[in-house]
Amino acid sequence: MTFNASRTLLLEIDLQNDFCPAYTLPSGENSGGALAVNNGQAVIPPLNALAAALCAKGGWVAATQDWHPPGHISFASSHAGKKPGETADGGQVLWPEHCVQGARGADFHDSFEAKYANLILRKGFRMGLDSYSAFFENDRQTPTGLEGWARFLGIDTVIIGGLATDYCVFYSAMDCKRLGFATIIASDAVLGVDIPEGSLEGAIKTMKEAGIIFAPSKDLLKDIL
Repeated sequence: MTFNASRTLLLEIDLQNDFCPAYTLPSGENSGGALAVNNGQAVIPPLNALAAALCAKGGWVAATQDWHPPGHISFASSHAGKKPGETADGGQVLWPEHCVQGARGADFHDSFEAKYANLILRKGFRMGLDSYSAFFENDRQTPTGLEGWARFLGIDTVIIGGLATDYCVFYSAMDCKRLGFATIIASDAVLGVDIPEGSLEGAIKTMKEAGIIFAPSKDLLKDIL
């Protein structure tokens, strides 16, 4: 696998405190983000390495950041009688309150080297509209602006990593492929929530069937360097 670094974008999805366990209690249990992916912080070191290598060769990096207002439509607490994991009218999946604008949970994880990001794209900031994909809001019509920015730069290849595989990574990758970019998942730099059970396996299967490439970061680093 070869690609031109100067025409390649690394897309780092939602490397935020609320999606990562923050610390370990004396009991050994993780205590951290409101919607923590198990061992979520493990995806960050390979993405930091990819970002540094890509930038050194004239490539590009974009990072997304969930950025919800209080009372956002995706919060179970915004719907009377509803619990996280249930759905609201219209099929909106409901979650615990997470990544609230200005709160520590919305901050990037301390180990994430955001200095390499040429663009930080905030999504999910519209009160009545959720956003999983880095390219489109969940109405599947409202663009985030990422596609236009990437095309302006002449990007033809996008490497994707982050959280979570079966939601924001999945929707971003599927849109990326549909828009005509060569799409690669850094396989050791993604982790899923698997809610509901089976969603993670299904997302990986669907992405592979769509022609999205999965490759470990060590192999991608060889192509960059």
